[in-house]
Amino acid sequence: MRRLTAACCCVLLFGCASDARAVDDVSVDATRRDEALEVVCRALLDAPLDLVWQTLTDYSRLAEFIPGMRRSRVIERRGAVTVVEQSGEVGFLFFTFPIDVTLASTERPPHALEVSMLKGNLKRLEGAYRIEPQGDGRILLTWDGIVEALSMPPLLGELVMRSNIEDQFRGMVREIERRAALRREALRRAQEGTKKP
Repeated sequence: MRRLTAACCCVLLFGCASDARAVDDVSVDATRRDEALEVVCRALLDAPLDLVWQTLTDYSRLAEFIPGMRRSRVIERRGAVTVVEQSGEVGFLFFTFPIDVTLASTERPPHALEVSMLKGNLKRLEGAYRIEPQGDGRILLTWDGIVEALSMPPLLGELVMRSNIEDQFRGMVREIERRAALRREALRRAQEGTKKP
């Protein structure tokens, strides 16, 4: 994971305007829970529900758009549970820490994706994405998770994990927005094509 994920960073094709909107619409709260850190990230998305779900569960391509992630591959599917191996690194300023985890992702379509660590070099990682349609047609995407590192000093670990979870959530938001923009553009072109004599 180039910075720790659940699920879970380039602004492709749409440059600064798309990036600014994603940045503006994301909120992040972090709370200490004994030795662990709970991080809650939220974003309002102008994207269809099915596209949000498809992006969250695109496990084999997560490394293409999640910051810090080098590899993500599905190793097993058992009903609603998908087992995924992920690797990468977390970083903050000059500090980097490798991450290698195997996660169980329990799919509860189309509104929840629950993640728990089966094994890896973190002490604890669990959380969930929630997808909530809003009255205005937008989607509220929330990540609520707890993470605890094995070998980092508490304050440094807290800074590193909060920063990296936020970066990864923003990476997911940017990819959802990129895919939604591509879908809107394809729909617009299709509609224009049907109007031509």
